[in-house]
Amino acid sequence: MDPVDRDNHDQFLRLYVENEEELRGFVRSLVPTLEDAREVMQETAAVLWRKFVDLESPKDFRRWAFGVARFEALAFRRDRARDRHVFSEDLMAMLEAEAAEVGEQSNREERALQSCLKKLPKPQRELVEVAYAPGVRIDELAREAGRTPMAFYKSLHRIRMALADCIQKFLKQEEGLA
Repeated sequence: MDPVDRDNHDQFLRLYVENEEELRGFVRSLVPTLEDAREVMQETAAVLWRKFVDLESPKDFRRWAFGVARFEALAFRRDRARDRHVFSEDLMAMLEAEAAEVGEQSNREERALQSCLKKLPKPQRELVEVAYAPGVRIDELAREAGRTPMAFYKSLHRIRMALADCIQKFLKQEEGLA
């Protein structure tokens, strides 16, 4: 693979992985079963890679990928039109709109959480990062910190409440309600 192809491949993978979870949720909302979603996602990924060179700007990847996924889901649906469990066009449009709205809300909440985490004092931010790391047990963390598990949980609860307030304020401000 030459350097240009490798750069394109690396850029595609970064963009795809960054958007894959939301894209998978979107596709899952458009087809009846998890297996159908897997099949549509596979075809979507293949089409995205084949046509990646035509993408004008990496900033457009998410919108473009969702559009490709929508067309792949529609093609999948047309191919299986004889199945009585296929969604109607109207339902597909409703599900698509709902999935887009949920995805956008999820993005706003993620931005709010990241912003609010940055505002926490360093010891609190580190406590949250450690406490919510995969495979961590709170009782072990509490023992290492010389605290009871209940005291540790109460500290985390206060931090979570502060984060929840911050997130609500962030979202209201972003919506222009603050």
